[in-house]
Amino acid sequence: MTRLRELLDGPGTVVAPGVYDGMTAALVRDTGFQVAYMSGAAVAASAVGLPDIGLATQSELVAQAVVINRQLRIPLIADADTGFGDIANAVRTVQEYERSGVAAIQLEDQEFPKRCGHLDQKRVVDAGEFADKIRACVENRTRGTLIVARTDARATDGIDEALRRAQRYVEAGADLIFVEAPQTVEEIAMIPANVGAPTVFNLVPSGKTPPVRLDQLQDWGYRVVIAPAACLAPAVTAARAALRQLRDGDLSTIGQNSPVEVFQPLGLDDWQRLQRFSSMEGSSA
Repeated sequence: MTRLRELLDGPGTVVAPGVYDGMTAALVRDTGFQVAYMSGAAVAASAVGLPDIGLATQSELVAQAVVINRQLRIPLIADADTGFGDIANAVRTVQEYERSGVAAIQLEDQEFPKRCGHLDQKRVVDAGEFADKIRACVENRTRGTLIVARTDARATDGIDEALRRAQRYVEAGADLIFVEAPQTVEEIAMIPANVGAPTVFNLVPSGKTPPVRLDQLQDWGYRVVIAPAACLAPAVTAARAALRQLRDGDLSTIGQNSPVEVFQPLGLDDWQRLQRFSSMEGSSA
């Protein structure tokens, strides 16, 4: 948590690629990123095998946060959907996520069951109800974990209402604000200047938000850029292409990475060193 606060207080914009399992966590860590983002959508798709429409459970996401943090060793911002219920459930969700070791927990003001922020037919709860939930989570966190408040009101009530809600969530104690799916470049640019807390931008190619550059986001004042599909989307594309080639009899796609290369990011050398030490100890007994 301390490291994430230091990064937010420092210069530049923090880029947090989306991770969803131990392998993606290890790859993001080894690539040199300073923060990662556990995408609820990516976890729902990969670990649960379901679309991001509120079907993944609290326990499934918390379990995946444990797996991710086993490899990560950098701060993890973790998607917690709506908190999986009322205020009491949201507080318990924060505490369960804290036990998993996350640095920040993202909660959103959609009705349950929620939907991916770049799908249609979303509905939001009363702003006061969600502000109370944020306030309770802030007051009952036990390890100084940051609370990210996300509003999906742009889709339902327009950008002005989204900004009004964002400021209300700041007043409730949220550490970061995430206005989901602005629909024009002008809206993207205006959000940080109209919110009294560090802001998060969601990079979703082919989603509802127009494309922008990282230097633009930094100039506008965004402190964090999350890229939820940075690992998942390329993996789906590459796997689909390889499987089609294999189906058609092309074996060249098999084994492009050796088993050693696959296991190396997961700490193969360290585990084998321990096994050799164990064998030596046994032989000398």
